[in-house]
Amino acid sequence: MSAETHYSISVVVPVFNEADSLRTLHEQLSRALWETPHSWCEIIFVDDGSTDDSLQICRELHHGAPEKVRVVALRRNFGQTAAMAAGFDAAQGDVIIPMDADLQNDPADIKLLMEKIEEGYDVVSGWRADRRDHWFSRKLPSRIANALISWITGVHLHDYGCTLKAYHRQVVDDMNLYGELHRFLPALAHWTGARVTEVQVNHRPREHGNSKYGMNRVQRVLLDLITVKFLLSYSTKPMQVFGKWGLYAITAGGAFGAIAVALKLLVPGHNITNNPWMYLTIFFVLGGLQLLGMGLLGEINVRTYYESQRKPIYAVRERMG
Repeated sequence: MSAETHYSISVVVPVFNEADSLRTLHEQLSRALWETPHSWCEIIFVDDGSTDDSLQICRELHHGAPEKVRVVALRRNFGQTAAMAAGFDAAQGDVIIPMDADLQNDPADIKLLMEKIEEGYDVVSGWRADRRDHWFSRKLPSRIANALISWITGVHLHDYGCTLKAYHRQVVDDMNLYGELHRFLPALAHWTGARVTEVQVNHRPREHGNSKYGMNRVQRVLLDLITVKFLLSYSTKPMQVFGKWGLYAITAGGAFGAIAVALKLLVPGHNITNNPWMYLTIFFVLGGLQLLGMGLLGEINVRTYYESQRKPIYAVRERMG
């Protein structure tokens, strides 16, 4: 990709009770975007059901620059993934850059992300190498999670949790986000053949308020990691998962049944209906049949998913711009 290629940029900012930061963020973003050699398309603030003055401030920013600032207000708090999905759906730029609204992401780093995009990468992930958070409650769990995600997905990044990333539009156009899947987008994109890299970015201490998407999402992230592993390996072939273990279970049940029959034939007076081998036979055979049935249902659901019309995971109250 030539370094002279110019892109339009959409910056997506999920907002949840960040009234104290929004005006400063808008000022810094505007300056950073004007300093890039690329055409600046828009800043999209997605209000995720804020209960403070965040939505009103977003409206004011839009009215001050209606051609550059757009606002999507969700009807309630749907969560960061849904807010990001709403922003992605509304974005018009060639490159979509999500970032946090709390001023911890540095808008000046957009230039670093775009340099990697110019080199031909499809996804550029920010890496908060010098993270300004508490070590025990934030940094340690993050390191463990990043190592686990990298190991399971096979896409080795230092910082999956950094919101500041850059995506080519075609990477996110065909992806629906659920749960906490926004953090796994680089792995999902890599699965589709996208070129993924990372770059060190500045991470600033939080100046206002507290984290709105905190430790309470750890359980959801771990469960979504299982989902991602399934999507990456077996999303189009669930029978390969359930059917395989179903056959193993039926085979084991057959072996246990053979033992039960052999004991009946070889041991005088042995009761075939009152021994643990027959119970194991029934348990494993029935369990195996259930797994095979789940595999068949999974195959039907996969075809339904890929052949039906996709629907959004959020409901928009209003759009401006």
